[in-house]
Amino acid sequence: MTSKAAKMAEEEALLDARAVAMNRDQDGGFSWLTLLGFAFLTFNSGMAIYRSDGDIAAVAFVVFSYVDLVLLFVCLRQFERSEPNSPARGHLKVAVWVLTTLLTVVFSYKVAAIMPLPVQLLVWAMAVATILGGFYAFFLHQEPKVSPWLLHKLRDSKPHLDPNILSRI
Repeated sequence: MTSKAAKMAEEEALLDARAVAMNRDQDGGFSWLTLLGFAFLTFNSGMAIYRSDGDIAAVAFVVFSYVDLVLLFVCLRQFERSEPNSPARGHLKVAVWVLTTLLTVVFSYKVAAIMPLPVQLLVWAMAVATILGGFYAFFLHQEPKVSPWLLHKLRDSKPHLDPNILSRI
């Protein structure tokens, strides 16, 4: 017989799975807020290009950042809609990490270019930490199959269970 906490956890997992399935079954259209956000991004990018006075480096930075952001949002949307353990999901995760890494490097370069040397070092250190942290979070970190709260409850309610078995859950 399972405990109330385990039943609640199972019911929450079922509800989450249903919510994901319902979200995936929607028509796939963009919301007005999303369209407004893209319009705002496009307008600001256009204004930045207009104000660049023909500076090729500034135009390249704006165009690269715009294209990178649009691709990032497309990849994130596809990632959310992909099946949980599909190969496409893994490829999209790589694409998201690469796109965010490129944005981090480009923005760090622009910021560091106008800073004194000690701050430049700090900017690049933070960029490296962000990139490595993203890599760890995307590819190395494994979420526990069961919440730590539920594991704690299992240990308390079933003291006769082998702790090694519980640690592998």
